[in-house]
Amino acid sequence: MTVQIGDRIPSANLTRATDDGPRPVTTDDIFAGKTVALFAVPGAFTPTCSAKHLPGFKDLREDIVGKGVDTIACVSVNDAFVMGAWADSQGIGKEDIVMLGDGNGDFTRQLGLSMDAKGFGMGERSQRYSMLVKDGVVEQLNIEQPGEFKVSSAEHLLAQL
Repeated sequence: MTVQIGDRIPSANLTRATDDGPRPVTTDDIFAGKTVALFAVPGAFTPTCSAKHLPGFKDLREDIVGKGVDTIACVSVNDAFVMGAWADSQGIGKEDIVMLGDGNGDFTRQLGLSMDAKGFGMGERSQRYSMLVKDGVVEQLNIEQPGEFKVSSAEHLLAQL
């Protein structure tokens, strides 16, 4: 079942890319008591993700934070080393956007937002989406149709704040 507005984010373990290397974090660490703009990409270093999705949140970071968001986080079914290298390649500080690795896809599956990307040689990945989460509860949810990049953009989420 796919997560819906009003649902609580499931308990899961992720790995955060930090300047000191990967660090395990829980969804409680990320979401409890905070307003979080979370977006997910099918893969780090992939074309739309690198050219539009992540850069959009980088460019609009101050505007999003100015609307009361405590944390902007990006999750992908990649490991934290890849997520950290991707942030570095995009000139994103580790505290600017929290880069989360969901290496086994457990969190993504719990949300009901996984997709089969085996046809592209990528295995199981995350659908492209964005959401606004307040104290662990989903307040906005924007899931893209396959192959599209519209509703999960930073601009779209900013307009919802």
